[in-house]
Amino acid sequence: MATYKQPCVHCGAFIDRDVRLCPKCGSMSPFGYLCPSCNRPIEKGTPVCAGCGRPLYVPCPSCGQQTFVQEKCERCGAGLMIYCENKRCGALQFFQNTKCTVCGKKIDGNVGKK
Repeated sequence: MATYKQPCVHCGAFIDRDVRLCPKCGSMSPFGYLCPSCNRPIEKGTPVCAGCGRPLYVPCPSCGQQTFVQEKCERCGAGLMIYCENKRCGALQFFQNTKCTVCGKKIDGNVGKK
């Protein structure tokens, strides 16, 4: 059976359609962007998420410049993700999330930054 590859939206590498991250650039969302609060598909240029109303452009905690809600700041390249504090979960979460989108545990925001 033939498998078709699709380009990563971040680096353009052609990768299998069933992967969870891009093996070339390491992006956890190689085929599009998801809202960090409700996990609904979103697009750059849209000011708010249509699903939950969350602003999709926020100030970076490192440089203070406006950036799209993705894995890294568009301006300085700083990581915008933190790890869930639940030892059984440990899922990566957007730094502004107040609870984990996977397990529901409350997130402090400072613990687990990597």
